[in-house]
Amino acid sequence: MPIEDFAEFLAREIPRGKVVELGIGFQFKVALKLKSLGYDVLAIDWNPESVERARELGIGAVRDDLFSPRLELYRTARALYSVRPTPEIVRPILKLGRTLRLPVYILPLAGDAMPRGMRLGNHRGLAIYVYNPRTK
Repeated sequence: MPIEDFAEFLAREIPRGKVVELGIGFQFKVALKLKSLGYDVLAIDWNPESVERARELGIGAVRDDLFSPRLELYRTARALYSVRPTPEIVRPILKLGRTLRLPVYILPLAGDAMPRGMRLGNHRGLAIYVYNPRTK
């Protein structure tokens, strides 16, 4: 179950347009796959080296603080997603989705607990947590 399977899941769930990967770090496979599928991908991270590397790979990237996000960066997005986020940024990710009324998709590390309000899905053996404001 390669990590790119998460990109295929997202492509099934989200109409083409802008998607935002939160806390991209140095794991670019999902963003690159979505870009190859025709999505406008914006990568967000606090680490300037991560943002610079994403840009070198042709991914739009911006440095932002998920604990105090600049909401204007996210307003035109169709969805937010994160690949194996560190536990401390999961709640801010979900809060951002709730604030903007955007779907949130999280591919967690094995064993990570997810906040209430997310449902667990499965795609090709990948556990995926989903928050959809339209089903609330």
